[in-house]
Amino acid sequence: MQTAHPAPRKAPRPRADALRNRERIVTAAREMFVEFGPEVPLDEIARRAGVGNATLYRNFPDRDALVREVVCSVIDRTAEAAEAALTETGDAFEALSRFVHTAADERINALCPMMSSTFDQHHPDLVAARERVERHVAALMERAGAAGQLRPDVGVGDLMVAVAQLSRPPAGAACLHVDRFVHRHLQLFLDGLRAPARSDLPGTTTTLEDLRQA
Repeated sequence: MQTAHPAPRKAPRPRADALRNRERIVTAAREMFVEFGPEVPLDEIARRAGVGNATLYRNFPDRDALVREVVCSVIDRTAEAAEAALTETGDAFEALSRFVHTAADERINALCPMMSSTFDQHHPDLVAARERVERHVAALMERAGAAGQLRPDVGVGDLMVAVAQLSRPPAGAACLHVDRFVHRHLQLFLDGLRAPARSDLPGTTTTLEDLRQA
């Protein structure tokens, strides 16, 4: 007669207040990383989040873990904005434009300096988030191209580089003063993406693989 083994216990679900604390920490970290740069003390992040130091370290044992969570959360929101744009049934180029402006507001590129040599850029969570947003952006551009609204000599890499450069003032308090210029310059860039093209671009179309190898 075989001995019955007890069913494996399920891991307890996080309590609602624990989830709220984690969300508050990530929100506070994103704000302070953008305002003050990557070396802002974790104790200050905990203070802004309204939690104790122990709560912060229980959720994020080190700075890299917190930075990865912040970056992934911003990329996820950017992907959600691209998904929402893909559901729009109106003008394809206008949907792409709205996505670009929304992506700029996430300020993901102000966080890029924190991806230091110790930051695991190949972490599965980060890779999955990045692939998701890249896939949706490619679909947005393909739809605008099929409608004859997007010039044919640009690729997803071109779009990503331009958005990064135009919406990435250096992290720090002073960067908040130039936010009013970001959407103005993004719109100038978007106007240059419209078909028919008014000039020949130097070089070749930039792909995502080009960016990864850069």
